[in-house]
Amino acid sequence: MNKRVVIVVVACMLLVVAGIALRAILTPRQVSIGKITGGESAATLLMQAKELESKNSILEAKQIYQRLIGEYPASKEILNWQKKTEDLNIRLLFSSVLTPKSTLYEVKPGDTLTKISKAFNTTVELIKKGNNLTDDTIIPGKKLKIWTAPFTIFVDKSQNVLILKSDDEIIKTYVVATGANNSSPIGTFKITNKLQNPTWFKAGAVVPSDSPENILGSRWLGFDLAGYGIHGTTDPQSLGKQVTQGCVRMSNQDVEEVYSIVPVGTEVTIVD
Repeated sequence: MNKRVVIVVVACMLLVVAGIALRAILTPRQVSIGKITGGESAATLLMQAKELESKNSILEAKQIYQRLIGEYPASKEILNWQKKTEDLNIRLLFSSVLTPKSTLYEVKPGDTLTKISKAFNTTVELIKKGNNLTDDTIIPGKKLKIWTAPFTIFVDKSQNVLILKSDDEIIKTYVVATGANNSSPIGTFKITNKLQNPTWFKAGAVVPSDSPENILGSRWLGFDLAGYGIHGTTDPQSLGKQVTQGCVRMSNQDVEEVYSIVPVGTEVTIVD
């Protein structure tokens, strides 16, 4: 074999080795960026999700984010995708878009929003938001989107989070404050009463709803355990800490959102 042939052979061998090395280097990157079934990249799917959002195709956009979460559990973007999914969940709840967890109900003579909400174990507020109603007026023959899947609430004291679920699907996660010295009770409770702009009856005093000293904020969801419940706050800086007298404290914006969604009778589970 002459010198020229040897050089060509060696060069080819070096190219093969370089190719193998390059594949070894790129493989981990492919795992992290990856490809989704059908050959679509994460970036492509993300573009599709944003386009669907812009067209108000909320359910389809949510499904794409769920695919990203399911197929990229180790991605650095997974928390952003999860937050986007939860934001879309709330948009779905408050929109007229039908989902597998909702139904279309035709208003009958004698119906009221209160009567319909009790029949489907939902809230008047959620029916109004889901159908863009500005008042309680409804007429026979009108079709209303009604959310039919039950809601539950899960509170983790160690993380100071409240998780709103529907049929075990996480709808949204909220940062909350829980009891100082681990004083929030553990167990499963039921919401037995709901109040807007609640008065605070503390030991030796009655604090009206409009007082800056009223720590209950704008909403109260009381448990079947006297004195305990979920409420708003006048001190949003306390959220994420164990500082309350045992109740679960949310921002006013968040508690108003949850208040509009969950009916009386909703189960609340609190764990250490």
